[in-house]
Amino acid sequence: MTIAGFGCMSLGTEERSAISLLEEAFEKGINFFDTANIYDDGLNETIVGKAFKNKRADVIIATKAGNERQPDGSLKWNPTRKYILQEAEKSLKRLQTDYIDLYQLHGGTIDDPTDETIEAFERLKEQGKIRYYGISSIRPNVIREYVKRSNISTVMMQYSLLDRRPEEECLPLLRDNNIGVICRGGLAQGLLAGKPPKAYLDRSEDEVKAIITSIKEKIQRPLEETALQYLLAEKAVWSVVTGIRTRKHLTDHLAAIGAGPLTEEEIQIIREVIPANNYTVHR
Repeated sequence: MTIAGFGCMSLGTEERSAISLLEEAFEKGINFFDTANIYDDGLNETIVGKAFKNKRADVIIATKAGNERQPDGSLKWNPTRKYILQEAEKSLKRLQTDYIDLYQLHGGTIDDPTDETIEAFERLKEQGKIRYYGISSIRPNVIREYVKRSNISTVMMQYSLLDRRPEEECLPLLRDNNIGVICRGGLAQGLLAGKPPKAYLDRSEDEVKAIITSIKEKIQRPLEETALQYLLAEKAVWSVVTGIRTRKHLTDHLAAIGAGPLTEEEIQIIREVIPANNYTVHR
């Protein structure tokens, strides 16, 4: 089952307009809302909580912890048991709820105290404060460790037509273990939604331009639709989350995810046009 997702990071801090946009998204069929403790230093969670206080049973709310804001505004990585448990309590208060549907580690490295982190998530689950937990990571080595040592339900990862890195190393593992993928970055910083071409990951500006031009020529669909439907064709994908901050973004997102699925021929064309890339520095 694929669930329509709303990435809340880009909502902004104007409460009335943000709540209005969230409510409109819900009314039009989106029921999965992803936030984090550090988005606008907690204000994002507060806005999401206000928007759905009276609809709590009808929405799936995901949030994250692991990055700790420092006095100078920078972020410090903190996957300790103490911090995860502490931040869960704060998130529950801001979200005005007594449970979080999906609680996610907001990153992760191979040098983390992984067992300690898992213990924190399991304790929260036992207490009924979270229903499921997962990680938000693009590191294959970290993902493998959590698959092996924990009961994660989901992995949020960057995945798009321009970032096909998960296909070889991560997606088969997650499919085999019935772990859902939540896609972020599906529009590649807007490059797959009409923004001017620029270098992206290991692809030069010229390569990005050539890929987008070729896809537009060979597949007779709006580019954003092609981009998101490619992700939805993957069996492991549970939700595709894009950052939505305006009504146009919402309308475009709904149109793209609501369109018909890609044909096998279209998927094959995409894979021929876009060379797969691999994880290098992010391990």
